[in-house]
Amino acid sequence: MQLYYHPDQERHAPPSFLLRGRQVASPEGPLRAELLSAGLDACGLSLVAPATNDDERLRERLLRIHTPRYLEFLETIHARWQALPDAAEVVAPNVHPCGGGHHYPRHAVGQVGWHMHDMACPMTAESFTGILASAASAEAAAEAVLAGKRHAYALCRPPGHHAGPERAGGFCFLNNSALVASVLREQHERVAILDVDLHHGNGTQDIFYARGDVWTGSLHADPTDFYPFFWGGADETGEGEGAGANFNIPLPLGSDGVAFMAALERLIEAMQAFRPTALVVALGLDAHKADPLAGLVLETEDFTLLGQRLAAIRLPTVIVQEGGYPTQHLGANLAAFMRGYCQT
Repeated sequence: MQLYYHPDQERHAPPSFLLRGRQVASPEGPLRAELLSAGLDACGLSLVAPATNDDERLRERLLRIHTPRYLEFLETIHARWQALPDAAEVVAPNVHPCGGGHHYPRHAVGQVGWHMHDMACPMTAESFTGILASAASAEAAAEAVLAGKRHAYALCRPPGHHAGPERAGGFCFLNNSALVASVLREQHERVAILDVDLHHGNGTQDIFYARGDVWTGSLHADPTDFYPFFWGGADETGEGEGAGANFNIPLPLGSDGVAFMAALERLIEAMQAFRPTALVVALGLDAHKADPLAGLVLETEDFTLLGQRLAAIRLPTVIVQEGGYPTQHLGANLAAFMRGYCQT
């Protein structure tokens, strides 16, 4: 398996985010990559850097899943924010068009509120470089599979599955899993995304909701009681050409590995009816019981079973790192997954 990580991802290092009204240290920082990399080292797996983290082809591919004004926003907002009187160093919203806005603002403050749907995506001066490096790592993994590799892995941080066509949220800015699916579509007519993160992949769902060429499935803690709250119900099945091509399985808070694996079988069964010829796995490790954002109670050993089951699908596969936050178990959880996946 080829594994990718661009070191420029370290340049996105948000100091804090807002949690239940309190400003707290962000769990989505460079430490995540260090812990995940250590887990790969324990399996004898090594990361390599993509050749570039910013080229015209990557930007063209990003335009397949994000709007031009959103990409321009991400690239330019920090400089425009700093030009405001008394602006903080970190870009963060203070107004949102709740219920849906009717007018796209020109002012930086309005655009921040338009494009950032929560307070978990602060941006510093170097954030955009790190965000692009994350996407470039995902792109490199997809290209490896197109070039003939059976499997590839991208260590991506910031993660991506909460990022919609023009919305950041949940630590996510560019949707790496959607990017991979769009790259795989260059050679595959039907691509599936299996999202096994603790949280619903609402951004991925939004990007493909009306498309029939990419099937999206998400297994996650029930959003009635958990982030992202407003998306992820079992009744969300797609629309238009995408009708029937979106499949959600919400799990009650506190569900264990037995319930998780049983639900995974249902998800895979639904996916196989779509008959994809390539697969994207949006891999979250935050379903572990000790994760700081925990909502489920998986054990480390459950990730071995998860890896085994996903490998048994036997499709050309790109694994994209989504959630999983710093604890003493994070590296071990990734190692457990990789051992299960690579030994199947």
